[in-house]
Amino acid sequence: EEEMFAQSVKDIFFDYDKYDVRGDEQAALQGDIDFLKQHPNIRFTIEGHCDSRGSTEYNRALGDNRANAVRNALVQGGIGTDRIKTISYGKEKPFCTEENEQCWQQNRRGHLVYQK
Repeated sequence: EEEMFAQSVKDIFFDYDKYDVRGDEQAALQGDIDFLKQHPNIRFTIEGHCDSRGSTEYNRALGDNRANAVRNALVQGGIGTDRIKTISYGKEKPFCTEENEQCWQQNRRGHLVYQK
């Protein structure tokens, strides 16, 4: 299951300084919902991440809002709240460390992590 989760579930990306799910992320979100509905025993954590700009405190709050935005969208899609945890890492665990827009975009995400 963990391998299928890693291959099937996609991160949800956000615009700079925002935590609303973008229109172009709806297909990825729907794919996540479809997969999770087919595997009702999977539990997971949504990690909220930000790029390196802004204070640690600000980004921790923004990451929390991003994780909860993804959580709320999944719950609206029919995924049970008992399966979902959220955590914010703010800018503390970047996926990409270069200081440019392409890299920053990769860090502004809700990252879904399989729970054993």
